Amino acid sequence: MDVILDGTSEILVNLDAYIEAFLGSMGIWGAIFSCFLITIESIIPILPVCVFITLVFYSFGNVIGFFISWIFTCLGCILSFYLFRSKVREWFERKFLHKGDRKKLRNFMKYIGNMSLSSLVILLAIPFTPASVVNVAAGLSKISSKKFISAVLIGKLFMVYFWGYIGTTLIESFTHPVYLVRIFVMLIVAFVISKIVNTYWKLD
Repeated sequence: MDVILDGTSEILVNLDAYIEAFLGSMGIWGAIFSCFLITIESIIPILPVCVFITLVFYSFGNVIGFFISWIFTCLGCILSFYLFRSKVREWFERKFLHKGDRKKLRNFMKYIGNMSLSSLVILLAIPFTPASVVNVAAGLSKISSKKFISAVLIGKLFMVYFWGYIGTTLIESFTHPVYLVRIFVMLIVAFVISKIVNTYWKLD
């Protein structure tokens, strides 16, 4: 099993390196294309968003690169959310939720729909959370679009910060406690901001 995991990890690392080298060879066009791929990654989770964000930071600088990455990441999440909310949710409810034997699924969707702003922000801020899964689940649930968009705008600030300024894999985070401390502090700040926003907007 360890051999298989090591082999898979090596393949993914090599693939990320190849993509980074290919986009890097395109100069500024590679960075612009990366912006498009950052958006697509929120819909198709197999793409290495960390590589795209790193390239945007390198091409546009830390400050501008941060805001560009944040904008396109949020754009991808919101587009994915509205795609499933407007085109798939009605079919999903009719096909799955209205059947008597789908109690667990109904409870899960109810849980998603009732998530607090703070919980959703923390989930989206975690660098290793598959954004597309959260977007799809939120789009299929009854969560308000205002709450979801607010959570995305807050949570993705910290996700982009992590990949742009810290940038490490999940395995490396567990082997280097300093990364875990940084993630923990980052999530605390995200939680506090979400509470402040919720105080004024009453999203829960």
